[in-house]
Amino acid sequence: MFFVCAALFGLFACSAKSQDKFKNLSADEFERLIEDEDVQRVDVRTVAEYSQGHIPGSLNINVLDDSFSADADELLDKGKPVAVYCKSGRRSRNAARLLVKKGYKVYNLDKGFDNWKENGKDIEL
Repeated sequence: MFFVCAALFGLFACSAKSQDKFKNLSADEFERLIEDEDVQRVDVRTVAEYSQGHIPGSLNINVLDDSFSADADELLDKGKPVAVYCKSGRRSRNAARLLVKKGYKVYNLDKGFDNWKENGKDIEL
């Protein structure tokens, strides 16, 4: 019985990870992706963080706001890919999961905006 439970637990643990139907991208991969004008860029940090610098052309939709889902539906087109990022990658992974559940095709900047800047990528204030 123990082995059956252990096997089932392992199966569920693996399937939970596979439900992340978004793709994590390095800074270089993310940069190549957002060269496509159809890709919607979304900064999910706070307004204060966004105002201190962000990826050019990105919208600011704070994932910590209760209105995140409604704001996303109002501002984003489900027919176009969404590229999300935050400071380190944690909040944007959460945002990506929420957006995928709503039917968006999502890409996440792995390691976040801090890594983007460390790699010398363009930012705007």
